[in-house]
Amino acid sequence: MINYAATLDVAHELVWFVARVLRAERRRRGTRRSRRALTVYWQAVLVLRWFRDATPVHRLAADHRISVATAYRYLHEALTALAAQAPDLHEVLTDRRAQGDTHVILDGTLIPCDRVAATTTKTKGKNRGQTVHLWYSGKHRTFGGNIQFLPPDGFPLWTSEVLPGSRNDLSAARDHEIVGALTAAAAKGLKTLADKAYHAAGIGIHTPFKKTAAQPTLPARQRVYNLLQSRARALGERAMAILKTRWSALRRVTLCPHRIGTIVQAALVLTHHEHHGRY
Repeated sequence: MINYAATLDVAHELVWFVARVLRAERRRRGTRRSRRALTVYWQAVLVLRWFRDATPVHRLAADHRISVATAYRYLHEALTALAAQAPDLHEVLTDRRAQGDTHVILDGTLIPCDRVAATTTKTKGKNRGQTVHLWYSGKHRTFGGNIQFLPPDGFPLWTSEVLPGSRNDLSAARDHEIVGALTAAAAKGLKTLADKAYHAAGIGIHTPFKKTAAQPTLPARQRVYNLLQSRARALGERAMAILKTRWSALRRVTLCPHRIGTIVQAALVLTHHEHHGRY
């Protein structure tokens, strides 16, 4: 075995922030002092190494001289504690209205994961009645989880829980009750911009005009509207890119796919803290 030095490229203050969250979690659980193999500081380092470099858990266990089972337990404990700090959708929308914003952006993304054996029966579309993989996204041609998110101006503001990758963005937004919250916000002056996947989602959720068989070519006014709307929405893609490029663990999740929502929310909290709570 060869030992070598490595540097974790996160601010020292972020490690202490995660350590404080873990200390509060241990107090909530009633964990007695000196009963853990790692201090909250080194548990924070373990978690940030996993997020930043997607370091395999068995390597984290070996580096910290703990068992693989303990490393997984520490990781999941931290993910749950950090995700609990994530902002609530209604609070976010209220805050954006108070800051004078005119709109937010709604978008969805797929967080890839390992192959999952779970299946489901299609209830809509040309493949209705067929058995398909529950976590497989035909659009992205890979397994993963559907995550909805809101960026106001290119920075990630809020993320949802996960739904299987076979679910489309519109049904995911409805299941998470995002549509209702955004419709209520639109009635108070905070509209939503979204892509064609959310067509007919609800009042106040503006999507591009679609071509139809009866109208194969859009009028000039509608084409200009689509161009302006797509340019405004482009910032939404930047928001998710911030999360995926900063935290390598989001590029492919190897934990249980049902934990993807918690992982993304924990990454959101870390990102907000790195930007000193600017949102």
